[in-house]
Amino acid sequence: MTLQELEARAAERPPALADLSDRLVFGDGDPDADTMIVGEAPGEEEDLSGRPFVGRAGQLLDRVLASVEIDRHEVYVTNMVKFRPPGNRTPRPEEIAASVPLLVDQIRCVRPQVIVTLGNVPTQWFLGSKEGITRLRGQWAEWHGVRVLPMYHPAYLLRNPSREAGSPKWQTWQDVKALKAVLLELGPKRGPLVIDTAAATPLF
Repeated sequence: MTLQELEARAAERPPALADLSDRLVFGDGDPDADTMIVGEAPGEEEDLSGRPFVGRAGQLLDRVLASVEIDRHEVYVTNMVKFRPPGNRTPRPEEIAASVPLLVDQIRCVRPQVIVTLGNVPTQWFLGSKEGITRLRGQWAEWHGVRVLPMYHPAYLLRNPSREAGSPKWQTWQDVKALKAVLLELGPKRGPLVIDTAAATPLF
C-alpha cells in the first residue's frame, strides 16, 4: 500500500474520531525519508492548510532541524492523530487508539530508520511509558527495530524561550545534535519494516 492509498483511506475515519475536525492532516515530506517526526495532533494552522507543522511551532521545528543542516524536505512529518481536536485539547486515549493503525501503516510505507517523537502523546505511546517528556527526552529507545528519540514539542519551546544552559531550548539543541550524529552514521535501508501489530499497542 502506498502513502497516497493510505491518505485516501484515512478520510474514512472511525467513529472514535467523530468529535474532531473534518480536515484530514495526513503527513508531509520525503516518502522515503530516513527520519520520521511524529507529533501529537494538528493545530489551527494545520487544520486550515491540511499540512502538519506549518504554524509557529512548525516554523520553529524547521529552524531546529536547520540548526544541524537537516532540511524539512528530507524528513517525513506527521501526527499520531490526523484530525484537530476541539480547542487543541490533548487527544483522548480512544482517539489515539483509533489513529494507531493508520500511523503504523505510514511507518511501514516510509520505513524510517529513526523516529523523533515530539511531546508526551507520541513519546508515551512509542515507549509504552507513562513518564513525561521532561524525563524521557534525549533518551534513545527502540521500537520494532527503529531507533526512537523523544524531544520536546516545539510548542513547548515557544512557551519557554530561554536559551540558558539546562533550559528546554538548550536541551533540544543537545538532542538535535545527537540526532544529526546518528543520521550521519546510518547505512542504507534494509527492505520492508516488519511491525508486529499485536505488540504495537502499549498495555495501559
